[in-house]
Amino acid sequence: MITTLLLLALFIIDLLIGLFFLFRPAELIEIQRRFYARINWKIEPISMSKEIRNTRLMGAFIIILALVALVFVFPPL
Repeated sequence: MITTLLLLALFIIDLLIGLFFLFRPAELIEIQRRFYARINWKIEPISMSKEIRNTRLMGAFIIILALVALVFVFPPL
């Protein structure tokens, strides 16, 4: 029971992370920039449009992986 709830919670977290990557890529890139600035690194994407596209693709991939994992863990009857 606890394992089932834990797996469902992880699925929901993965889904939310994937949606954030998919719909808010510029915010995510800015969060990453601020994090690296705190540890004294400066990062700048060469092409912001490519960076946003790749971040969105990563979000879609995370969502797909979460759905596939959900189907494997809880197979449809």
